[in-house]
Amino acid sequence: MSTTATPLLAAGTLLGGIGLFLLGMTMLTNGLKLAAGRALERILAAWTRTPLHGLVTGVALTALVQSSTAMTVAAIGFVNAGLLSFSSALWLVFGSNLGSSVTGWLVAWLGFSVKADAFALPFIGLGMGLYISGNGTRRGALGQAIAGFGVLFLGIELLRQGFSGLGPQALPALASDLQGLALAVLIGLGMTVVLQASSATLAVVLTAVAGGSLAVEVGAAMVIGANVGTTLTGILAAIQATANARRLAAAHVLFNVVTAVVALALLGPLLALIDTVGQWLTGHSDAVTQLVIFHTAFNLLGVLLMWPLAKPLA
Repeated sequence: MSTTATPLLAAGTLLGGIGLFLLGMTMLTNGLKLAAGRALERILAAWTRTPLHGLVTGVALTALVQSSTAMTVAAIGFVNAGLLSFSSALWLVFGSNLGSSVTGWLVAWLGFSVKADAFALPFIGLGMGLYISGNGTRRGALGQAIAGFGVLFLGIELLRQGFSGLGPQALPALASDLQGLALAVLIGLGMTVVLQASSATLAVVLTAVAGGSLAVEVGAAMVIGANVGTTLTGILAAIQATANARRLAAAHVLFNVVTAVVALALLGPLLALIDTVGQWLTGHSDAVTQLVIFHTAFNLLGVLLMWPLAKPLA
């Protein structure tokens, strides 16, 4: 009995951590959308005039709502409603992919360097105070978002506890060869499809890498798979939509798949370069920071690849 109690408890902690992370992300997203109101549509119309405007807006809004999936579905909805042109929405989607890397930086900077409950609990208390005192108002919606931010980091802390309790045997033993990396991509894709959030998959992978349960190369392959997995929600959202909305979903799939193939092909050199630069800057090798920089770098690489192809693609 005692031999299974710890793994079972750790597995329960891990599931609870994923649940709290998703709950926090949902509260944050919904709260910000309610607080913004119709202003979000006006911002989108004004700030997608040029490809660069669309890209920056996609990055900024995804960083705010902490969900590239939500931004992609929103962009498809705006195109479907005729509020955005296909070419404007295209750069918004590209920017949302790049903006998804902000979650990784938050986890790396705050989730592993600050005691999570000391950081998160004041946010939950303040947020719920605003929510209860201003229920149905913008103040209440903002409170919901602030509380969600705190819940999100409590989820990260539980994820970390769960992985430390389960140990390396919790995840499949994957080698850093082609077969192992391909399987890691499929696992990352599957987790994102199940959780409906690449941010949650990224948090799980980062905590596993931080705890030594995953090699950096395998974690990077799972992150690549997670990026591809985000396309499913967009495809589902576009099934009954207009032709332009379906084209936008197809462009999102193409962007993510092309970026994934290039990132996998350059995986070894990219990680080696990132590690060398990191050691030069900080004087030590940090697997979590290396993985976060990789996530940002390969999304940026995807944007650079698509820049000359965007007009022919449109």
